[in-house]
Amino acid sequence: MNSKLIKDLPDLVTNDVISQDVASKIEQYYLAKQQQTPNRLFTVFGVLGSLLVGLGIILILAHNWDNFPRGAKTILAFLPLVIGQCFVVFSILKKKSVAWKEASGTFLFFTIGSSIALVSQIYNIPGNLSTYILTWIILSLPLIYLLKSNAVAILNMICITYYACELGYGFGSFGHTPWLYLVMMATIVPHYYRLLKHHKEANITSIFNWLIPISMTIVLGAFVDQLTELGFLMYLLMFSLFYNIGKISFFDQQKLRRNGYLIFGSLGIVIIVLTMSFDGFWYMERFFINTQEMYVSIILFAANLGLLIYSYSKGWLKTFNLFQFVFILFSMVYMFGLNIPIVGTIVVNLTVLALGIMTIKIGIDKFHFGVLNYGLLIITALITCRFFDTNMSFVIRGLLFICIGLGFFLTNYIMLKKQKSRVESLKH
Repeated sequence: MNSKLIKDLPDLVTNDVISQDVASKIEQYYLAKQQQTPNRLFTVFGVLGSLLVGLGIILILAHNWDNFPRGAKTILAFLPLVIGQCFVVFSILKKKSVAWKEASGTFLFFTIGSSIALVSQIYNIPGNLSTYILTWIILSLPLIYLLKSNAVAILNMICITYYACELGYGFGSFGHTPWLYLVMMATIVPHYYRLLKHHKEANITSIFNWLIPISMTIVLGAFVDQLTELGFLMYLLMFSLFYNIGKISFFDQQKLRRNGYLIFGSLGIVIIVLTMSFDGFWYMERFFINTQEMYVSIILFAANLGLLIYSYSKGWLKTFNLFQFVFILFSMVYMFGLNIPIVGTIVVNLTVLALGIMTIKIGIDKFHFGVLNYGLLIITALITCRFFDTNMSFVIRGLLFICIGLGFFLTNYIMLKKQKSRVESLKH
C-alpha cells in the first residue's frame, strides 16, 4: 500500500491535488518508516533456517551416535546448546535485528530440547514424556523476554498445549488434571499484552489472537475428570467467554479476521448448542454438585458475568446480542433441563433459531455478506439436524430446503441492492 502511494505521488502533484513540497514530505515519511520496519520475510526465513540447521545437526549426530564414547557424547550433547547461547548473547549485546534474535532464539529453543534428551539417554536418567516437555518449557521460557521473540513464544505455547494433552488425556499413562498449564500460559501473557499494546494490528498479534483460544479449546477437555456430561457446559461457558472477549471494544474495532476470539467463540457456541438441540442429549443422569467440573464451570460462569458487567460499565453493550448472554440461559437450562428433557430440547432449538436470526440482523446492519450468510448457515444447520431426528415427510423436508435456498438467494440479493443504492447515494 505504501509503495503504491509513493508511485501515485507524481500524478497527484501533476493534477494539483498536493504540492511538490507535501509530496516530498510524504515520500520521506514512508521511506523512513520502511527502513524502521523489520523485514518480515527475512525474519521468517531466518527462523526456518535456524530450525533446519538445528535438525540437521541432530540428524548427523544421531547417525554416528553409537560410535562415540560417553565423554564425547556428553560434549556433543552440550555443544549445540553452547553455540545457541553464544548466538543469543551476541544478538543481545550487539543489539542485532529482529531477524537475528528470532533465528537465534529458535535455534537455542531446539538445542535445549535436544540437550535434555541426549543427556537423559547417555546417563539413563528416568522420566516420562510430560516431565521432559515440562523441563524443556521451563528452561526456554526466559528466552521470550530476553529476546522479545514471537517465534519462541509460539513454540512454547505449542509445547505447553502438548504437555497439557500428554498429562491430562493420559496418552502415556493415567490422565491427571494439568493445572500447571494455566501457570505456564500465564507466563506468556505479559509478552502477549506487549503485542496488544504496541502492535495491535500486526499479523503476529493476530496469530496469537487465534492460537490462545485454539490452545484453550484443545486443553479444556483435560479438566473433565469424571462427569463428561458437564464437559458440554464447560465448553459452552468457555466459548461464551471467548465471544465476550472478542466484543471488548479493543478487539471489536479490529477487522473480523484478526478477532480470533469472536470467530472461535461464535463457532464454538453454535456447535455446542446444536449438539444440545438433539432430544437424546437431555436424557442423562444428574451430576453431583461437589465435582471438579462444577468448580471449573462456576469459575468460567463468574468470568463471563464479570466481563459482561465490566463491558456494561464501559458502555460497550450498546445493543442486545444473544451470543453474549447465552451462557446464562444455558446454565439455567442445563441445571433444570435434565429433570424435564422436553423443556431443554425446546428451549435449545428456539435459542439456535434466535441466534441465527440475530446473526442475519447483524450482517444486514453492518452490510457484511459473510456474517449474513453465517446466520443463514446456522438456521440451515438447525433444520438439517431436525431432518435426521424427526418423522417429517420427505415432501415437507424438501420444501424446507427449497425455502432455505430461496432465503439465501433473496437475502443476499436484497442486501446487494441496498449496498448499490447506498454507494450511489454517497456519490451524489
